[in-house]
Amino acid sequence: MKDEFKLVTRQHTGQGCDLQFLSEEEARKIRRFHESFPMYKPTPLAHLPETAKCLGLKDVYVKDESYRFGLNAFKVLGGSFAIGSYLAQKLGKDISRVGYPELVSPETKEKLGDVTFVTATDGNHGRGVAWTANQFKLKSVVYMPKGSAAERLNNIRAEGAEASITDLNYDEAVRLANSQAETKGWVMVQDTAWEGYEDIPTWIMQGYGTMGLEAYEQIPEKPTHIFLQAGVGSMAGAITGLFSSIYGEDRPIITIVEPNKADCLFRTAQANDGKRHFVTGDMDTIMAGLACGEPCSIGWNILADYADHFISCPDYVAAKGMRILGNPAGHDERVVSGESGAASFGCVAEIMTNPELAHIKETLGLNETSRVLFFSTEGDTDRENYKSIVWDGKYPSTR
Repeated sequence: MKDEFKLVTRQHTGQGCDLQFLSEEEARKIRRFHESFPMYKPTPLAHLPETAKCLGLKDVYVKDESYRFGLNAFKVLGGSFAIGSYLAQKLGKDISRVGYPELVSPETKEKLGDVTFVTATDGNHGRGVAWTANQFKLKSVVYMPKGSAAERLNNIRAEGAEASITDLNYDEAVRLANSQAETKGWVMVQDTAWEGYEDIPTWIMQGYGTMGLEAYEQIPEKPTHIFLQAGVGSMAGAITGLFSSIYGEDRPIITIVEPNKADCLFRTAQANDGKRHFVTGDMDTIMAGLACGEPCSIGWNILADYADHFISCPDYVAAKGMRILGNPAGHDERVVSGESGAASFGCVAEIMTNPELAHIKETLGLNETSRVLFFSTEGDTDRENYKSIVWDGKYPSTR
């Protein structure tokens, strides 16, 4: 059991890479873009003091993204800002001067002509891209990796996208989407960056800053710890960059959490050789939104310089997180969190309650004085699987 939890701690020297593009000032500009959408409102920050006490912590706060734009996940923040920035650029305008009303206008549609956006996704990102394209009366094509939930596919199609589940893993689906973009003149909207493809992934990361800025403003005091689940590392890099920019050397202790079967950031941190390390194969983890084998270069650059710890953990911790958040202690607020959204919380809950993991608890500096911030990045986006885990006990602990 102990071997299922792997931890790497990084020692940081110097200032690290430039955080200006993820600064509080930039996040406020980006939030103004999101505020231009009529359906915008901040998602709640759940406070779970009684649950925290049961786990041996002082306080637990969970940013609940199941309320985001009616899409049950945070991903639309990145996709919408990236698409908005691309369209503003095509119109010859700065994104700070372009908002929802202009982008949905018939005049703008006439100027832009036909634009098709393409992406690869396990569900949440693709739904956000499809929703945004639909809002702006533009087209979208979405490729999903094998094993993707039918409910997530149908949610994407409901937004007007041409969507399909492939027989490829996530990273192969990304390459398929990119080849289609190059062949057909479509616009690739992906949070994975590579040489020559960095503007849109950067905009996506910046879009996630709205979630981080809201949490920063909502939390009553500075957290001592932040735990962030990661796939390619764009969301984790965005939130790490924002909080590191705000707090400087006094930033909270930041830990990145990944599933054992898709722990590309953990492997990259562990190797510590200046290269990104990939995971290949099926990556059949229940944390579908984290089943990514190739780190985003932009996200990794932030994490390499500012994240303190990287954890690779088993699937059952995500299930544990889902159950506790859905059934918290005492009068704490209930959070409906999906497999990926609950991963970090479940990981910490296991570390705090399992004596075999006391060494990790000590290394992370978690104790009764710790105030911990989590981001539940999705609700029950696959409701059938959510019920099978929370109601029927699928994925029990192997202890």
